[in-house]
Amino acid sequence: MESPVLLLLLSCASSSPPPAPAAEPPSERAEVIQGANKSEIVFGPDGTPIPRPASPPTFPSNIHPAPERLIAVGDLHGNLQDAVAVLRMAGLVDEKAAWTGGKSWLIQTGDTTDRGPDSRGVMALLRRLQTEALAAGGRVVPLMGNHEVMNMTGDWRYVSPEDLAGYGGEASRKAAFSVEGEDGRWLFGLGVTAQVGDSVFVHGGIDPHWAELGIDGINSAVRTALLSPTPKTAPILGTDGPVWNRAYVLGDPPVECPRLQEALTKLSAKRMVVGHTTREDGKIESRCDGALWVIDTGISAHYGSHHSALEIKGAEVTALYPASH
Repeated sequence: MESPVLLLLLSCASSSPPPAPAAEPPSERAEVIQGANKSEIVFGPDGTPIPRPASPPTFPSNIHPAPERLIAVGDLHGNLQDAVAVLRMAGLVDEKAAWTGGKSWLIQTGDTTDRGPDSRGVMALLRRLQTEALAAGGRVVPLMGNHEVMNMTGDWRYVSPEDLAGYGGEASRKAAFSVEGEDGRWLFGLGVTAQVGDSVFVHGGIDPHWAELGIDGINSAVRTALLSPTPKTAPILGTDGPVWNRAYVLGDPPVECPRLQEALTKLSAKRMVVGHTTREDGKIESRCDGALWVIDTGISAHYGSHHSALEIKGAEVTALYPASH
């Protein structure tokens, strides 16, 4: 753009009006889009919007005092019938799937989605039970696993045809799992880990270097990653992150148990309860002298409907199975 002095000289030399100021280039334009992700949208040189993640909104802490009775349930994988059956077995719901657990707490360690026919139904069940349990003095604390993260980031490799049809098609399902959609908005608020008393719950496992962030720091970092333009490359959503890590379950105990203890010490906890890695015998497994409990026993029909739950009462930890088990 010409300087004011040059424009003045030109106007004196000619009767033509001065040229209009050049339009602001697209690269310098920006506007704030108010949505569930509260991102700032920056326009590139070609006018294409480029999302720039902002800090996620503040969520309540997922660190809680221990209740008198706590039940932890592993992967449900889109099977509503098996989900209700295992909650009935644990004394938390009745035959109509209404909350009967009173002041008990339920922790569900993620993977409500995929493989089975009704991810939507399983999530709707947990959402309803959150309200019913709270009214009775209890709590339901669902967590995200790797499959919830996969669905939110567009990885649908394990979505069944029945599940897709339950949403009315691909477009409707994609909208539902966005951070502004019914399911995505709910999942985004859950977090991937919780600490109740001296027990830490997470889908895969918390490596010592992630434990340095603390429970709420881990959840915040995951939310920030989900809002980023490239969530699939975020380290915290990678193979050693809390929703994918299998090291404590599959690794050599002399190597992994000290690392687990290091993570627990940083989190001021005594035990970690995980799902994710299915036990082929359908039984809950304890490792590292009770510091690790693996509760993915294949509850969904996809894995054989092996119903189980983990009960924690004070220092007493008990694996629960159907009477006929």
